[in-house]
Amino acid sequence: MAKKNLGEMSFLDHLEELRWLLVRSTIAICIMAFVTYFVSDYLFDVIILGPTRPSFFTYVWFCDLSHQLGFADSICITELNFIIQNTEMEGQVNIFVWMCLLAGFILSFPYILWELWKFISPALYEKERKHAKIFIFTSSLLFFLGVIFGYYVVIPMSVNFVATFSISDVVVNQFTIESYMGMVKTSVLASGLFFELPIIIYFLTKLGLVTPDFLRKYWKYAVIIILIIAAIVTPPDVVSQTIVAIPMLIIYEVSILISRIVYKNKLKENV
Repeated sequence: MAKKNLGEMSFLDHLEELRWLLVRSTIAICIMAFVTYFVSDYLFDVIILGPTRPSFFTYVWFCDLSHQLGFADSICITELNFIIQNTEMEGQVNIFVWMCLLAGFILSFPYILWELWKFISPALYEKERKHAKIFIFTSSLLFFLGVIFGYYVVIPMSVNFVATFSISDVVVNQFTIESYMGMVKTSVLASGLFFELPIIIYFLTKLGLVTPDFLRKYWKYAVIIILIIAAIVTPPDVVSQTIVAIPMLIIYEVSILISRIVYKNKLKENV
């Protein structure tokens, strides 16, 4: 049976398409989560818990940068004074399952995008449907770059901040495994989705919901928000805050550029 066009499909048909999109995406996530089970030791010991050790790549890089800038050991991290503990009977089991699912979601993200493209493509023009490969590749690349940014920048800076912040010497930092893993999930997913901003702005501009003038008008507010986020997740030093803020500002500027290109093309089509 030939696939119906978007205009010929009823509301229930749309719901059915969406339901199968979610089903297939969930299956893909579960399959990739099962694959990560076989490398779970590496996933937890090396990747997820890596930022809890002073030998982590980011900490070493910051120390080298500190020496190159003439700051001596001012931003070198030689120890992280905290322990991670499990306080729930099934705590580690739940964490194991959820982190494998998180890894499964990240690994299956290109497939999820492909399913999403199939769902929205009937509403696009024929020439736009031909850009499926570009859409999936670009969106996946941005997402993975965001995940890498969250893992190598946001998480280490957050861990270092909470490990060194203290209201009194009497208080000892003993974090639960749930709070640490929650921070890891939030940092990685939030960064990955934030790096999708150019793609989101592209479609919002195509739909006429935003314009480059709108984005430029509120640029100063976006800068303030980004700087606040950078200040929250990093230690109180300019170098760390700048390293976090600059990529986020670049992403916002790229989004404005994409919006301007799309907006101009729409104006030409309407002439």
